[in-house]
Amino acid sequence: MDIHRKKINENIVLKTSLDVMHIKKACKIVEDLLISLGSIVKPGIKTIDIDKYAEDFIFKKKGISGLKGYMGFPGTVCISVNNVAAHGIGNDYIIKDGDIITVDATIGVDGWYGDGAWTYIAGEATSEKKRLVKAAWQAMLAGVAESLAGKKLGDVGSSIKKTALRHGCNVVEDLAGHGIGRKIHEDPVVLNFGKKGTGLPIVPGMVLTIEPIITLGSGKVRFHSDKWSIIIADNKLSAQFECTLAVFRNQTDVLTLNSINLQKYIDFPPMFQ
Repeated sequence: MDIHRKKINENIVLKTSLDVMHIKKACKIVEDLLISLGSIVKPGIKTIDIDKYAEDFIFKKKGISGLKGYMGFPGTVCISVNNVAAHGIGNDYIIKDGDIITVDATIGVDGWYGDGAWTYIAGEATSEKKRLVKAAWQAMLAGVAESLAGKKLGDVGSSIKKTALRHGCNVVEDLAGHGIGRKIHEDPVVLNFGKKGTGLPIVPGMVLTIEPIITLGSGKVRFHSDKWSIIIADNKLSAQFECTLAVFRNQTDVLTLNSINLQKYIDFPPMFQ
């Protein structure tokens, strides 16, 4: 990006190529953590032990958790099981065979942040659960495909929702992606629904998260009694994949999936292979 750091409106700060290099360091740790968790998230492990594993992993990589302490959040990462849509907290729950677990990690390096999430299936899973996870993966990729300079954010949201509906699922419309950089949440808001050709223009310098939460239920949510976990209101299952991407003039780079050949995984996420 041969641009200077500037604003396209009052709240959105565009990133320079140097900024993206800093963000990429944080995103590398996010990606490495999420890949490594594939061998950790198994039946029999407590979710608090997943959080402790993530804490040790981030420390060894010389990063920091952007979530721990954020507005009082107690965990290193968000660990959301089954009907928990987002912001689940690691605790003494022991993962059971067939559980769906989403781990969402926000990691900082030198004051810059990267963000990503993967959904894992512990042990054996029904075809319905696999369909849900596949829908979440493909919905994220659909959003990525529309995140190009010259497009609009409505193109991203429209593609995400159409993909979810095609699999017989819904998106959680109350939760959205966002800009990221010096802060873990920046403008713009990246909705998981929308109308093609509408919304804010996507321009070089934007660094965004694409993070649809997909459910087999209605998509309505409520807060858990812990005041953090967001639950699918009809208690149906949910799944999520999230990536951080950087928009350049002629391409968009997915910073948290840098070592994964996305052409090889168009239909299914890597853990299905």
